[in-house]
Amino acid sequence: MTRTITRIAAASLLLVCAALFAAPARAEIKTQWIDYSEGGTALQGYLAYDNAVTGKRPGVLLLHRRDGMSDLTLQNARMYAQQGYVVFAADIFGKDVRPKSVPEQQAQSALYSKDRPLMRARALAGLDVLRANPMVEPGKIAIVGYCFGGEVAIELAETGAPILGTVSIHGSFRGFPPEAAKNIKGRVLILHGSEDPVAPMSEVVALLDQLRAANVRWELNLYSGTQHGFSTPKGPAEERANEESKFATARFFKDVFGL
Repeated sequence: MTRTITRIAAASLLLVCAALFAAPARAEIKTQWIDYSEGGTALQGYLAYDNAVTGKRPGVLLLHRRDGMSDLTLQNARMYAQQGYVVFAADIFGKDVRPKSVPEQQAQSALYSKDRPLMRARALAGLDVLRANPMVEPGKIAIVGYCFGGEVAIELAETGAPILGTVSIHGSFRGFPPEAAKNIKGRVLILHGSEDPVAPMSEVVALLDQLRAANVRWELNLYSGTQHGFSTPKGPAEERANEESKFATARFFKDVFGL
């Protein structure tokens, strides 16, 4: 009897996952690089969408990790496009700025963590490109950021940008003015590793306190035994966190978009 119930539960979970990640019939993911600029700096973002979908649809702004417009960023953009959204991976660092080594990535991301107005300006420039796309329903936009991009996602939300939902995946949460959380317009989902040494639980709790004080609707998924950067997993716990974070993000987007 127990085995039968377990099989039924597993089958039910598979059906839910299939519904969340199901691509429309005859899906054909189209991609292209988009040149734009901010403050005189040349930027190059990556657009992905399902050409089989007709009419306007929700948009997702994707904010990259500290490795910039990497292959993983492009892969994630296509993944969200397969869910039926127009996805724009915004370029925060600048066209042709592709840090390779960890020290280069740390130095590049630190420039923006120390210059929040510049971080906001680069994120808002990407949001403007997405909102101007004729395939996008401007009132239905959400953002998702990984690692450094998770920090940028919260920073962007705290500008009061007109977005329905914000997802931070193994982000960091330093330097946010406590009063800025009141500007957030939509809901917030934080997907985080419990053993993250880059953004320890004290940072997460501090952000949650700010969100609670501002009456922002938030969710936290905390993954046990998981450190930073689990979107490139280094063991079973991080592989689980990576897969569960994909499921949680897909569900969150459907929820905030009313789909």
